[in-house]
Amino acid sequence: MRLAQLTDCHLLADPAARGRIGVPLRQLEAVVAAVNRQRPDRVVVTGDISQDETATSYRLAERVLSRLDAPWCWLPGNHDRTDRMADCRPLPEALDLGDWRALLLDTHVSGREGGELGAERRSALDASLDGDPRPTLLMMHHPPLPVGAAWLDAIGLADAEAFWRVVAPHGQIRGVFFGHVHQAFRGVQALADREIPLYGCPATSDQFLPDSPTFALDEASRPGYRLIDLGEGEFETWVERLDP
Repeated sequence: MRLAQLTDCHLLADPAARGRIGVPLRQLEAVVAAVNRQRPDRVVVTGDISQDETATSYRLAERVLSRLDAPWCWLPGNHDRTDRMADCRPLPEALDLGDWRALLLDTHVSGREGGELGAERRSALDASLDGDPRPTLLMMHHPPLPVGAAWLDAIGLADAEAFWRVVAPHGQIRGVFFGHVHQAFRGVQALADREIPLYGCPATSDQFLPDSPTFALDEASRPGYRLIDLGEGEFETWVERLDP
């Protein structure tokens, strides 16, 4: 089973509008074509679909993402309007991946760049994990740990400590995958009895400079995506980027 992660498309209503570097719609089209060549079984888009939160931007995203040869779904990021996303396409909370499953966590908080699960969604996560022992991936927009860039760490997951208290008793969680950081990232969260790996993903749009204390673009890096190959209780993951 192969899963692909796309993230941070930042589309605008005008299909020809430029982002900071390049045209977001054209970049997304190129990433979708590249992902199809990898033949994933499922695709998850982990938020910031839109930059301007317009209904038109979501229709553009749905049109391009529907060129994927695999079934796909999305979850919201801080730039998104969940109501307008849902008008285009449902927002599932879980994916059945055969011997595995993925839980799609909504960390969006209206009007805030940072994210939060909140007590109700944390409780739902706990109940979902109690109900299914299969190896599980958690996918979300905001990172639940520092990534080493002060400006990004200030707008991560506000209730990260409470999140990890929910995660700790559930040994079936194999990894956490997030968007928001516009860069490849690997980190580890140490728990009392094990370590959980965490992974950030390049954006389909502009890339951020790793380890920068203030906002900075990584103009040398290209748009990309992440692949996750699921095996017997273990997985392999790596990043692919567009050809120059």
